[in-house]
Amino acid sequence: MIYFKKVSKIYPHDSVALKDVSFEIEPHEFVSLVGRSGAGKSTILKLLIAEERPTSGSIFFENQDIGFLAFHQISKLRRRIGVVFQDFKLLPSKNVYENVAFVLEVMGAESKQIKEDVPQVLKLVGLEKKLYNFPSELSGGEKQRAALARALVHRPEVLVADEPTGNLDYVHTWDIVNLLIKINSLGTNVVLATHDKEIVNKLKRRVITLEEGRLISDEKKGKYLI
Repeated sequence: MIYFKKVSKIYPHDSVALKDVSFEIEPHEFVSLVGRSGAGKSTILKLLIAEERPTSGSIFFENQDIGFLAFHQISKLRRRIGVVFQDFKLLPSKNVYENVAFVLEVMGAESKQIKEDVPQVLKLVGLEKKLYNFPSELSGGEKQRAALARALVHRPEVLVADEPTGNLDYVHTWDIVNLLIKINSLGTNVVLATHDKEIVNKLKRRVITLEEGRLISDEKKGKYLI
């Protein structure tokens, strides 16, 4: 489903973020990207959502080369990918329902669809009783669940999560991890960038390890090596 072929990303002043990275992700896989800060995890995610372009190499989403998409093609790609960040990125002036509905509104969905889909996805993440709460009224774990709902409401084929538990305590961390497992079991690819060794080792899923921009390990049932 996703294919990186000899991808390099070099920023100005010869700052190498990725060097000749190649891997494939099959449909329905749960993949953890691990490595120290600066290893290249976030760069891979930015390339996957076409926020950055590769310096060299090819990136395919199914049969489409997404490395050099036109602007109108990028918006179509991102409708197939949901993204969750460490810092939630919720709109503070909108309540939980409105934050999630906003994604569908931007996509031009009809109000009937919004009224049906938003409560469904909020129930999936356990926030059906928090529809009208604002972000300031939520715990860290609840904010991240709201962010997950927003990423899932347009039914993406792939969910990209960039250090989604980095700001959470132990209990809320595992709430989010278990939600990611549930989402994956429903058929959505999950690509998780994390530095949390315990999460990776307990998941026992595929692990891609990066070091200084190079892929140094790719194990189907991997562990945190670094």
